[in-house]
Amino acid sequence: MIIRTIAECTGNEREIKAPNGNWVSRRLLLRDDGMGFSFHETIIHAGSETPIWYKNHLEAVYCVAGNGSIEDLATGEVHQIEPGVLYALDKHDRHILRGGTVDMKMICVFTPPLRGDEVHDADGAYQLHE
Repeated sequence: MIIRTIAECTGNEREIKAPNGNWVSRRLLLRDDGMGFSFHETIIHAGSETPIWYKNHLEAVYCVAGNGSIEDLATGEVHQIEPGVLYALDKHDRHILRGGTVDMKMICVFTPPLRGDEVHDADGAYQLHE
């Protein structure tokens, strides 16, 4: 059984900050935990804009606080995000994630699981590690 608190994932190697300051991810479960997925609490900062293309991963995201939007770059559709909204990037969807007027707190699941030190590359993706 794994028991881990958000406090244990803050201020150490489990807390990863975007180089551009747009987000901070606290990674509660990682590849080495052996669950087959990773589980994160991510804060998307208000007013930020992050182009993302998880070409190597699938992700599901559930908003628990704050507000913002996600733009599907294939269709141009923009969806509002607020507490209680889930989105799933089931087709490796290219998108832009925008922080709203207050920081968003998101709960994220990735498969395959992240190693833990990933940040977005030039395409907005996380590299796949063997």
